[in-house]
Amino acid sequence: MALNEEDTKLSQLEFACSDLKTLLQTSSKMEESLGKMDKKFDLLDRTLSTASRRLSPLQSLAMATKALDTRINRAVTPAFALLESFKVSDSLQLKLLELSSILSSETTPKKRLKKFLNYVDRVNQLNAAINSISQEGEPVIQKLQEVVEFLSRTKATDQDRTHRLRETLFTLKALYENEVDAMKFDGLLDEALLNLQDEYESILQLLRHQNIGDQVQVDDKEAEIVASDLGTELEVEVLQRISETLAANDCLDICIDIYVKVRYRRAAKALMRLNPDYLRTYKPEEIDAMEWETLETAISLWIQHLELAVKTVLVSEKKLCNQVLGNIMDGVVWPQCFVKIADKTMAVFFRFGEGVARSSKEPHKLFKLLDMFDSLEKLRPEFSDTFEGEAGADICTRFRELTKLLVHGSSKVFWEFSLQIEGNSDAYPPPQDGSVPKLVRYAINYLKYLTTDTYRARMAMVLWTEQMWKVGILSKPETDKNLLQDAITNVMNALHRNIETKRLSYRDKILPHVFAMNTYWYIYMRTRNTELGKLLGDQYMKNKYKVVAEETAYMYQKQSWGQLVKLLDKEDLKRQSKEGLGSLARAKMEAFLKGFDEISQRHRGSYRIPDMDLREQIKESTIKLVVPVYTEFLNTFSAVLRGKLYVNPYQLQGLLGQILDGSDVKLKRRDSKDRMAGGNSVSVEGEIMDFRRSRSISSNV
Repeated sequence: MALNEEDTKLSQLEFACSDLKTLLQTSSKMEESLGKMDKKFDLLDRTLSTASRRLSPLQSLAMATKALDTRINRAVTPAFALLESFKVSDSLQLKLLELSSILSSETTPKKRLKKFLNYVDRVNQLNAAINSISQEGEPVIQKLQEVVEFLSRTKATDQDRTHRLRETLFTLKALYENEVDAMKFDGLLDEALLNLQDEYESILQLLRHQNIGDQVQVDDKEAEIVASDLGTELEVEVLQRISETLAANDCLDICIDIYVKVRYRRAAKALMRLNPDYLRTYKPEEIDAMEWETLETAISLWIQHLELAVKTVLVSEKKLCNQVLGNIMDGVVWPQCFVKIADKTMAVFFRFGEGVARSSKEPHKLFKLLDMFDSLEKLRPEFSDTFEGEAGADICTRFRELTKLLVHGSSKVFWEFSLQIEGNSDAYPPPQDGSVPKLVRYAINYLKYLTTDTYRARMAMVLWTEQMWKVGILSKPETDKNLLQDAITNVMNALHRNIETKRLSYRDKILPHVFAMNTYWYIYMRTRNTELGKLLGDQYMKNKYKVVAEETAYMYQKQSWGQLVKLLDKEDLKRQSKEGLGSLARAKMEAFLKGFDEISQRHRGSYRIPDMDLREQIKESTIKLVVPVYTEFLNTFSAVLRGKLYVNPYQLQGLLGQILDGSDVKLKRRDSKDRMAGGNSVSVEGEIMDFRRSRSISSNV
């Protein structure tokens, strides 16, 4: 066993030794092969180095050639593109000529507008092509010139190629210099832009304001004022595209001038259909020279026309301006264009309103000034919306200035009215018959009209606004009602002072009482149950006017009829003897009748009580004062008054009524002989009766 194992190991060692020998032999052969390969690689390396040295100039030449080709191509390719742009421009010009011919023969408006849109598109394309040529021409020529100069200087290519490039440069440069300006300013593009301007003006002329006159007030019923659209969608689109095209071709100023000129004329013609001839008169002195009826009508028309101008004409113009010019310069242009149109229109209205506000401050102008102020206040929201933004700031400022003028003018008219009333005291004498002066009638009716629903709020607003401007917005002014109440109270006080001054100017003792009674009673009765009376207060009116009227009525009765009644006083008759009693009684009766005649004459010529209600009250109280005393005197002294005919109490009552009614009354007395000779005679105003019948009549008084 051990022997066999050793043999096996020995065999394995022998095989291993044999493998090692074989491996050594193979390694030796490989070493020889590697040595040979090193020699070959050295030879190849030397060969490659030699080839590299020989090929290096050719490689540099190829790279230079490629760089030169690239440089030439960079200059030539844009030149070819530029030439292509010239071809496109020529093609577009031919299409424009064709479209222009088609448009000239088209008569249907709608179809013509649609075709005109294509015309505008071609103009835009031609403009883009010319702009491309203009912008790219100089850089292309510059690059080509640099290449030609480089080739000429370096002789990097053959002379023929350099010559061809030089000829191309000269041709392209001449074409650019001669044709581009002509294409932009003297060519078909310029003609097309002129056509666009003409068409632009023509379409703008066609857009008219319709039926503006139908929206004026008719029969005191105000029609709804609504702005209408100007132009169809197609017309507006064409105008918008033309505006953008003109702006893109440096014709924005021309575009704006055309638009403002045409649209102002259209707006002015629309308003001229209202016949605003009154606007030609606007200077204060000219307005003062106008007849009041004419000026009143003019102001009413001004209010209507201003509202129409703002709410219809200018609103429509603003909308159209926004539609047509709104896309130009990010919407900066159109507000300024609209304001240019509106400014000319509004200036005419403003100057008339300013002229009225600056004219003389006559009292009757107050109500029209308030109407103008109210119209501006109502118009303020629409006006602010129409002229919003920086562009409309000047027009809004002038609007505010006009409002301020109307506020100052209205308040000044009212305050001067008070001064005129007070200053009238010495200018005109009081009525000679004691009736109510025209000034009082005018002032009361004036104030009554001012305190109606129509004008009360307006006047209060004017007073409040003026006070706010004076004291500042942070202060706390009085309420509108208190301001108006105080202002009217001032006028009433001035009127009261005027009345009292005139009352003192009478020389007659009774006439001042008649005058004051009539005047104060008139004021109280005309203001009772009116807005004026409510504003001043019922208690104020009673204390200030009714009580005074009653007091002066008492004084009138006392001074006139009271003195007459005193003539029939019986106290001194009680001390007389029987013989003297008759004589004195007849003397008293004669004095009474004479005084009665004198009073009746004064009532006919100097004393007048125009108010029926007041006259009836005075008549009733006078009858109660005079007739009972007269009746009692007749009854008491009937025995001593025998032989004379006197007016009986019933007829005296009738005579008193006629006297106070203003009739011409004169007593005629006859003795018994006259009675027998002439029978039962009747005087002009009263029947003469025997005093002995007075007993049967006295019970009726």
